[in-house]
Amino acid sequence: MLPKLFITDIDGVWTDGGMYYTPDGDIMKRFCVKDGWGVIFLRHLGIPIAIMTGENTQIVKRRAEKLKIDRCYLGVKDKLSLAREVCNELGITLDDVAFIGDDINDLPLLREVGFSGSPLNTPDYIRSIVRYPGKVHGGNGAFREFVESILSEAGVLQSLIETCATK
Repeated sequence: MLPKLFITDIDGVWTDGGMYYTPDGDIMKRFCVKDGWGVIFLRHLGIPIAIMTGENTQIVKRRAEKLKIDRCYLGVKDKLSLAREVCNELGITLDDVAFIGDDINDLPLLREVGFSGSPLNTPDYIRSIVRYPGKVHGGNGAFREFVESILSEAGVLQSLIETCATK
């Protein structure tokens, strides 16, 4: 069975969790382009993606726009409540949701979804409760690894790779 929605945190999952400041005080983040393939795979399958992050930064919004992720929620304080709202919109339950997160604020949602994951450099008390503990650090393709793990388990990854490789 495949999830009907993928939700992802950003900082510590798509980034290494660091914030880089310029001398003028501008914030920069480093994203791993490998995660874009996770988005492409899900788009091929018609599975929606939502970004939910506690940060309220245009950097994340720009990354979502580049990858054509329409559901980008910034400044989220309660990811579980927001996930329930999105599920209601889509007519699904939290059991149908895959979520990857990496820190304390992600715990309530990680505990409730059907498919939970975290990057390698997540605290043990979080990794111990997720179904898909990652093998790579956040900012190094952790979202893609999470997506591929679930698609592989469902038996669709290899054919999807072949489809994407021939286009």
